[in-house]
Amino acid sequence: MFVAAVPMSLGLVMIWSPPPILSGILIVIWMAVALFVYETASTAFFVPYGALGVELTPNYHERTRLYGYSHMIGAIGSILGLISLYLMDSSDDKRAAAIILSTIAGFAVASLVLGSTLLLPERNDYQGRGATNPFSSFADVFRNPHALLLLIIYGIETFGAASIGMLVPYLVTYVIPMDAMPVSPSMFLVTVLVIYIVPQFVFTPLWIRLSLYTGKKLLWAVSMWMSVFIFVGYFFALEFPILIWILSFALGTAGGIGAVVAPAIKADIIDYDEYLTGQRKEGTYYAVWNMIRKSAGSLTAIITGFVLQLVGFEPNVEQTESTKFAMRALFAWLPATGYLIGAILFLRFTFNEKEHAEVRRILEERSDTV
Repeated sequence: MFVAAVPMSLGLVMIWSPPPILSGILIVIWMAVALFVYETASTAFFVPYGALGVELTPNYHERTRLYGYSHMIGAIGSILGLISLYLMDSSDDKRAAAIILSTIAGFAVASLVLGSTLLLPERNDYQGRGATNPFSSFADVFRNPHALLLLIIYGIETFGAASIGMLVPYLVTYVIPMDAMPVSPSMFLVTVLVIYIVPQFVFTPLWIRLSLYTGKKLLWAVSMWMSVFIFVGYFFALEFPILIWILSFALGTAGGIGAVVAPAIKADIIDYDEYLTGQRKEGTYYAVWNMIRKSAGSLTAIITGFVLQLVGFEPNVEQTESTKFAMRALFAWLPATGYLIGAILFLRFTFNEKEHAEVRRILEERSDTV
């Protein structure tokens, strides 16, 4: 994480600050390099970051609090990012604003990561307990029945949900009737995203508390089913901006539940892997999950681009009704279907607090005998 801090910040600045003298293929090359640097460095940070979270505590409910408060801090960062996006868009000199804001953000990221990694120690009792063969380590992830089911669910959900980030700008530009709105398209987009993020921050303590009584599985299942119906609602609400705000708040609520309890459940099944294999593989698990996320997102991008070409999308012109219908369907039905399949498959997930307590008891007994 320490080594990734500066390259991650550099990639961030590069993405938002391409030299004005570049054009054509040169700007494409610049952005490709910038994205490569940022994505590689951010992966190098987030894989051990997630793994460290698993190591910090073996307690079933304490993990929920840990990932919940981490998500709250992330929500604050997302809001700051949206404010920066709005400041860029509303500036008279957008390029200069982007350079200034991305430099500030890059410096903040590097400083926080470097400072926190220097201060936060790793648990000594978890060192040297990982697998020596990376190929067998990756194979063990897929041999873990609980992990395999979650990976399938996560891949399907990500495949559907990835269409959101790609299609929202298109919907604001071509589908949503902005003439009736009292704000500009960019302000409307920022407002929707803020409404989506706010409940993720505000309600996190509630989900942490509620998980003590309902369990993590039930809360995550509720989040999935809520998302199914919310996305179906988007298909019919995209022509009514007021409903978009309401649904975005509901979707942020559902997304916040999943963001709090899902990482804690993933942490629990890593303990189950140690029970099966005698090795700790936090880094391997988070590397596989990251690979699934990026692969599913890339597949969604390919399919979305193909469908838009197929229905005759042309940029910067009024779209045909069939093209608008395709955009609405991709935005609403693709994630709804993904969450529906994931929710149905999740009914088969059985690893609960009682089973985790038994696994932890056995692992502690093994540790005492070593």
